[in-house]
Amino acid sequence: MRLIIMGPPGAGKGTQARFIAEHFGIPAISTGDIFRANVSAGTALGVEAQRYMDSGEYVPDKITNMMVRNRIDEKDADPGFLLDGYPRTLAQVEELDGMIAFTGHVLDAVVVLTVDQDEIVQRLLGRAELEGRADDTEDVIRRRQELYVEQTEPLIEVYRRRGLIVEIDGMGEVDQVTERIFEALDVVPQS
Repeated sequence: MRLIIMGPPGAGKGTQARFIAEHFGIPAISTGDIFRANVSAGTALGVEAQRYMDSGEYVPDKITNMMVRNRIDEKDADPGFLLDGYPRTLAQVEELDGMIAFTGHVLDAVVVLTVDQDEIVQRLLGRAELEGRADDTEDVIRRRQELYVEQTEPLIEVYRRRGLIVEIDGMGEVDQVTERIFEALDVVPQS
């Protein structure tokens, strides 16, 4: 099963990704984890990415694409994978298409967690207070949500036209959301 999970910040993607990966016996691959692994291992890509991250810039698509390609080429991803945080741009969608096509597979589904924005803001404010994240103010959280809508909507539409979108109500208890995801994905034909 080859999957992508999308949703606004605070929707629970990371939490649900772990459950989905375990359910299907595939790795949950987050771009944040890939960046950290490459940086801590001192790979050439990690060193290059670190330069951008240190200056507060986005890591360019070329570097991100190579890191993702290397990661999905690892043995544990042979039966499939779940991507969290990639693709983020239309160029990355095209790159991922090529990566998957090269292996002779297809993308099976794109899980989109839908959530109430005000509920998410409250959830993230609570988490910020609990974890002492003083920079996670309501304005910052709402701006991240706006960026998600601006940057991700075009990607969701691409996948919607391909018939790959599986929209899941991301509101409620974690186990309720997980159950909804499993019910929806268990009927998706696997490549």
